[in-house]
Amino acid sequence: MDDLLKARIEKVRLEMQKKKFEALIISDPQSIWYLTGVWNNPYERFYALYLDKDGGIKLFANRLFNVGQPDVEVIWHSDTDDAVKIVASHIAHSGVIGVDKIFPARFLIPLMISAKGARFAVGSFCVDEVRACKDAREQQLMKDASRINDICIQKGFDFIREGVTERQVAEYIGRCFRAEGAECESFDTIVAFGKNAADPHHESDDTVIKAGDCVLIDMGCKKNGYCSDMTRTNFFKSASEEYIKIHEIVRKANERAESIIGPGVKFSDIDAVARDVIKEAGYGEYFTHRLGHFIGQSEHEAGDVSEANNSYTKEGMIFSIEPGIYLPNKVGVRIEDLVLVTSGGCQRLNLVDKHFRILGRD
Repeated sequence: MDDLLKARIEKVRLEMQKKKFEALIISDPQSIWYLTGVWNNPYERFYALYLDKDGGIKLFANRLFNVGQPDVEVIWHSDTDDAVKIVASHIAHSGVIGVDKIFPARFLIPLMISAKGARFAVGSFCVDEVRACKDAREQQLMKDASRINDICIQKGFDFIREGVTERQVAEYIGRCFRAEGAECESFDTIVAFGKNAADPHHESDDTVIKAGDCVLIDMGCKKNGYCSDMTRTNFFKSASEEYIKIHEIVRKANERAESIIGPGVKFSDIDAVARDVIKEAGYGEYFTHRLGHFIGQSEHEAGDVSEANNSYTKEGMIFSIEPGIYLPNKVGVRIEDLVLVTSGGCQRLNLVDKHFRILGRD
């Protein structure tokens, strides 16, 4: 096992020690890849990494899948085996065993019955805490994915013209991603025209663009296993004074929040700075979601930027800053960047201008 993976596992074990866990069962395939370099999608089958406090590592895998020759002990089972019984014979039967928050109940409950002497607790945070701080290689991969996102969102806005639909723009962006070397979208691209943008999670449909509409695009791609995410809002043909005012408020909230980010800042304070800008402008009730989320191998990882999160930022963390104002049946404006916490503040991973553009002018 290379030094990077060993270091990651050691960091997880330190988190286990803090919680006095006897062992940890990790069933999230992304976390298993992060710690071992082994990638496998088990579908409905049992698949887990087991770490004990004394340094033991076991990977439980179905023979149906090729997991290569990892530098850990592999405990095999087949579809005709009782996987839980096999696992129970290899794990601690005393103390507290941490398990993933996504560990299926169909495996966990029988395992709890089999290992009656052990107590089970949610232990995802042992890995989540480590994954939250990206190392130099991960940071570069996320910068690469964001670079592609920057290119493709510009192309997406340039594609908008009379008669085009939201769905057509979203499909075009998907083609742009693949042309630029991305593997896929990191989530379904959101293209929202006019009043559709007032729904923060609108699904792109056959709505046709019309003059005066806001055009909100929320998009991200995956490159070499890591995700990007960004939102920009522009206007087609023209924009009302009210819509321009709202856009400027959201941009100010975004920039104000980013200006205070650095190591040791409370996430709740970052959320409050952006939220206060919107409240003071009279639109507080129309900012209806948290300010941001963590991101990495998946578009939403553990951790967020919200008024409920009183933990502190650390160097290497990457998360979104995405304030918005949503007026029902009228307009929605959101501006989203990914930011990397650095020793001296933060680095914005998205370089596309946040000022609005008027699209489709002759």
